[in-house]
Amino acid sequence: MATLGATYFDLIDLYKSQDGSGNFVPVIEMLNEMNPILDDAIAVECNKGTTHLHTIRTGLPTVAWGKLYQGIPQSKSGKAQVEDTTGFVEGLSTIDERLLVLSTNEGAVRLSEASAHLEAMSQEVASKIFYGNSASDPEEFMGLAPRFDDLSAPNGNQIIDCGGTGSDNMSIWFVTWGDNQTQLLYPKGTHAGVSREDMGRQRVLDGNNNPYFAKEEKFSWHIGLGVKDWRYVVRLANIDASLLAADPSNVDGANHSLYHFMRKAYWQLQNTFVPGGKLAIYCNRDAAEALDALGTNSGTNDNYARLRPEEIQGKMVDTYRRIPVRVCDALLNTEARVV
Repeated sequence: MATLGATYFDLIDLYKSQDGSGNFVPVIEMLNEMNPILDDAIAVECNKGTTHLHTIRTGLPTVAWGKLYQGIPQSKSGKAQVEDTTGFVEGLSTIDERLLVLSTNEGAVRLSEASAHLEAMSQEVASKIFYGNSASDPEEFMGLAPRFDDLSAPNGNQIIDCGGTGSDNMSIWFVTWGDNQTQLLYPKGTHAGVSREDMGRQRVLDGNNNPYFAKEEKFSWHIGLGVKDWRYVVRLANIDASLLAADPSNVDGANHSLYHFMRKAYWQLQNTFVPGGKLAIYCNRDAAEALDALGTNSGTNDNYARLRPEEIQGKMVDTYRRIPVRVCDALLNTEARVV
């Protein structure tokens, strides 16, 4: 079973193909370290400027057994068009020129400050991948949670209700990244990932409107999210954080362990093998610790499909059924119940 297609074109590959000098590659690799979801996500260029229009099949045509001298009923598949938007987040690094003069390594000082801006951008984008909502905040893009927030919706089967009823719930996500499944978006005619622009020497003002000179770098990230086929995404919703912390083998008060719901999510995926695609699991640290505890405790827990370390693309990663498990701090413990 292939989970992380090593042959799939990712953000780093895209940058390497666009910029022979390699100026931007270190930025993308740093983001990869800060935001584990970027180990898996693929990027697709929008087909309508800053938006991406795609067609989703919502139903299959009907077929009928034939009889001699009897015609064939006409039918067609159901389709719906969805337009996903992009947004952009920016950061500006400003360093006093005098500090750079005193430094023995100007590049290291600027990179150190840039790292803080990249970390902030990475955390913000990771949060919006899950929780962004362009309906309430038009400058954002639509994340995963608003798309999978109704148990009675057409995609409600892709939401596993883990029983939590309060406001201290969390989610675990199974996401398949691929051209026909889930992908990040970037505006037409631009490039994927962060744009890093050296603004050079600038005259700036301090808090008292007194001028001084600094060197600046601007970081911009145009990004969106598209879900072409919701059958390749599963959300384990309503995981009660308090019950999970107390006993991960009884997360719903009915003696169902967290692995019980993980198994349900696994079998709810349309397919766990997508040629060229990447399937990964995303959870926060509390959920990851609970999964680890279930696997390392003795007794009946020995029967669980435990997390196992595995080397994927040169990195040691915990896996569930050979699917990499990524710890994302952007996933909250304060989600409202999904109904």
